[in-house]
Amino acid sequence: MYLEIVSPEATLFSSEVDSVVVPGIHGEFEMLNNHAPVVSLLKEGVVKIKTHTISHLVFDELHAEVLPHNDDKNVLTVKINSGTVEMRDNKVIVLAD
Repeated sequence: MYLEIVSPEATLFSSEVDSVVVPGIHGEFEMLNNHAPVVSLLKEGVVKIKTHTISHLVFDELHAEVLPHNDDKNVLTVKINSGTVEMRDNKVIVLAD
């Protein structure tokens, strides 16, 4: 599936991923390929991006704090203050503040 993380300043992340975990207002949830369509509000927390390899990923280092996760070298994390997520047709868009 394809993931985009967009802030008012820039597109922070844009790439194919295996899954994404977001901090929903009612709890953290994960989206995989062929997930049902969903729209949700996000609270302050961490977006976890899982992929089979990080070598192909493209992100904006100037505007995002995209860091390797401590436990897994194939997981990146992006801290957000709040936002909205939409999943449809194997494309996830996170509008982050």
